Amino acid sequence: MLVLPIIGAGGHTPMSVLLSDYDYSLPEERIAQTPIEPRDSARLLCVNRTSGSLTDRVFRELPELLSPGDLLVLNETRVSALRLFGVLPGGGALEALILRPAIERGETVYEALVRPGKKVRAGTRIDFSDAGLLAESIGEASGGGRFLRFLGSDDVSGALEKAGRVPLPPYITEALENPERYQTVYAKTPGSAAAPTAGLHFTPQLLEKLQRQGVGVAKVRLDVGLGTFRPVRVDDVTQHEMHAETFSVTENTAKSVNSCAGRVIAVGTTSLRALESAARLAKPGERVSARAGATDIFIYPGHEFRAIDGLITNFHQPHSTLLLLVGALVGCELLKASYNRALAEGYRFLSFGDAMFIH
Repeated sequence: MLVLPIIGAGGHTPMSVLLSDYDYSLPEERIAQTPIEPRDSARLLCVNRTSGSLTDRVFRELPELLSPGDLLVLNETRVSALRLFGVLPGGGALEALILRPAIERGETVYEALVRPGKKVRAGTRIDFSDAGLLAESIGEASGGGRFLRFLGSDDVSGALEKAGRVPLPPYITEALENPERYQTVYAKTPGSAAAPTAGLHFTPQLLEKLQRQGVGVAKVRLDVGLGTFRPVRVDDVTQHEMHAETFSVTENTAKSVNSCAGRVIAVGTTSLRALESAARLAKPGERVSARAGATDIFIYPGHEFRAIDGLITNFHQPHSTLLLLVGALVGCELLKASYNRALAEGYRFLSFGDAMFIH
């Protein structure tokens, strides 16, 4: 597979895009605090881009909305980040988000985001007593992170798994009883700090039913970073600096997308970003090429979609890059109509909320 460096935004027509045109008011009580049970009982707002029609359905009815030959593209990344609480020398409290092992720096070294970061310089020791671990900062990582070497344990990964907490988004304040409910049922490859939440609505039975009726399933990987929660703070969105994330589109997935006889439907904005990144150097007559590397693709209104025909996604935060991505797909007016409908009809919002099917 061709491995490439960061892929920039691109794909936009010259235009001024104002964040204020893609904003809305989200009451706190509309933010879902717990996942719905069963997974596929979430509501589903169907948005027809051609007619502008809006239809209320339930997620388990998705087989009625898809046809043989359609292809669902899922992000198989798995949330592997863990939140720990520690104590600094002198007694100060510290919070660490353990992102991933940094094996190249040693078997017990992990990349982490720490807060307060200014107090953690190289050589600083952190006591994670709840986990029975002691760590030493051995240097800075990209994005303001730190490399932490864990000391005095023969099973660091086991201790982290036992003591670490699921790193839920900051707008979810209730505890999650079952950590697997913040994983998709097809999560496979560790690497994410957050879940690709559109996929949380699928059950194994629903996926099996879709495949029996001739709907294809392909997998991509995009490791979701914490930048996904970073709001856009400039009204001219073209000035926003996008975070980079690791992604992969395999030869098999590229073949499935390029040979798709129906619609290519991305499950989640992360799958869509992976596919659109893989479309950058596609050959004539193909939608995507096999790609792997890092992408900071920023999809906002004016983007020319090359890889997908539809999207399954949740309802997103105001001032977010994800809301702008949806706006790029449906247009400003239909986006407003969709969100107004969802607010008026009692849909649940954000990570544990209901979903949209844009087609």
